[in-house]
Amino acid sequence: MNYEASAHPDTTAKLPGWRATLLFALLLAGLAGLLGRGVYLQGIHNDFLQEKGNARYSRVIEVSAHRGMISDRNGEPLAVSTPVESVWASPPEVEADKRQVKQLAQILGMDMEEVKSRLFDTSRDFVYLKRLLPPDQVGKVMGLNLPGVSLRREYRRYYPAGEETAQTLGFTGQDDIGQEGMELALQEQLAGKPGSQRVIKDRRGYIVEDAGSLQASKPGSNIELSLDSNLQHLAYRELESAIKQHRAKSGAVVVLDARSGEVLALANYPGYNPNNRNNTGSKAMRNRAITDLFEPGSTLKPFTVATAIETGKVRPNTLINTEHGVFTLSGRKIHDAHPESMLTVAQVIQKSSNVGAAKIALSLKSATMWQGLSDSGFGAQTGSNFPGEASGKLRDPKTWRPIEQATMAYGHGISVNLLQLARAYTIFANDGELKPISLLKLDTPPIGKRVYSERTARALRDMLETVVLPGGTAPLAQVAGYRVAGKTGTAHKLEDGHYVDRYVASFVGFAPASNPRLVVAVMIDEPSNGVYYGGLVAAPVFSKVMDASLHALSVPNDAPLNNVIAPPVDIVKEEV
Repeated sequence: MNYEASAHPDTTAKLPGWRATLLFALLLAGLAGLLGRGVYLQGIHNDFLQEKGNARYSRVIEVSAHRGMISDRNGEPLAVSTPVESVWASPPEVEADKRQVKQLAQILGMDMEEVKSRLFDTSRDFVYLKRLLPPDQVGKVMGLNLPGVSLRREYRRYYPAGEETAQTLGFTGQDDIGQEGMELALQEQLAGKPGSQRVIKDRRGYIVEDAGSLQASKPGSNIELSLDSNLQHLAYRELESAIKQHRAKSGAVVVLDARSGEVLALANYPGYNPNNRNNTGSKAMRNRAITDLFEPGSTLKPFTVATAIETGKVRPNTLINTEHGVFTLSGRKIHDAHPESMLTVAQVIQKSSNVGAAKIALSLKSATMWQGLSDSGFGAQTGSNFPGEASGKLRDPKTWRPIEQATMAYGHGISVNLLQLARAYTIFANDGELKPISLLKLDTPPIGKRVYSERTARALRDMLETVVLPGGTAPLAQVAGYRVAGKTGTAHKLEDGHYVDRYVASFVGFAPASNPRLVVAVMIDEPSNGVYYGGLVAAPVFSKVMDASLHALSVPNDAPLNNVIAPPVDIVKEEV
């Protein structure tokens, strides 16, 4: 046996020819497939690659629209938008280590974990880190040079008058959308429409070139309000002083153009800073003159008397037996602060007799009295279109009991807001015509609604003028050089269905009485410094606001400059 030959067998084998052919065919097919795919993507369906390529250097961003300016009737800015920067990130493009994330969080004043979660949330292509940054923070953020972190131009609302107009103007949120007040009411006109823009980024994600506008943004419209900044300042200043002097809870002042119904001033106190709303509660944001209701007290008496005169039940000189200041009805006693046996209808207004007003009311059918109050605007909104405006409460006359009709004559059992009350007094300032209310500047005075005849309105105007003279309840409402007409109100507050020993003091009036130009209404809620009568608390505020406003508008005098006569303090008291 040949062992050498068996130990070294022949290892050379001949491969079948078909295997080489198969391998070559497979390679050729793969090459053809790649070539076909390339032709398909590059020549037929190149949108996908183009999109992916563009995404690495090109992006379409939204361009914020400039919100319209709100100004007063003289063009003074009340709300303006200033450009600011917001920091945003594209998580898929972010490159940042732990130290850089910590630095970014410190600059933005945010929790590090929150910043980290936003930066690396790759499920989103766009995320805000912080909105509306001050310039010093913007510089520090960009100084970090973080890929994928960029700036976006936005607008921040600024209110030059601050607290003085806060509750009326309201404010916008971070997205520049009106949240309260006129900012909310006029959102559609002020907002404008955002646009879009294509930009080119470098490899680190920074915008290096503006590639052109796809759609231009459309700025919002500028709006002129009816407010007069000078009168607004005067009203706010005097209201603040009175609230502090009488240690009151809050208060409001309304100044109307008597001829047009335009709101020239609408002040609330306490206020808040709309430019920094941190720790500001919702109560501070309420426009109390429009959204809050109160029982008007004796300021309602002129409407009861006017209805009675209009229907022929009484005349200004008709005598009313006021029962020496105590009148019992349905087991309830109605009192007067200054007991008298007989008073004329005009004296019922001058001395604010509850007994006299109750008896006049009881001479009317409940439906007739209700109609007079309803036609005067009570129980309905003023038409100001202010968000959250209260309509007040004026019950169906079918439900009135005699005692309720009697007490309603002097403002109990009915609720109003201050703007509503001020508007009602335009009836007496305009010879019986109720003017619509406007918070926007008007080009021409609107036509009002006839409520009482000119004769009735002028009779009430004469009576209201005696209220501020010696012998009336509001001598402290007098204004040097001008004839004034108006009415005081002092009412218990109603809480949980019961009257409590807390009060609302009010005064509403107009001047010059010979040719009324302004209506001013004042409401002081819960004065607690020893006095609470409308003639002592609200009337002096009226006097100061009216005096300054008439002079600011250069309204001619209709009385001697020495016409003011100081009264004894006890004269201004009235029963509540």
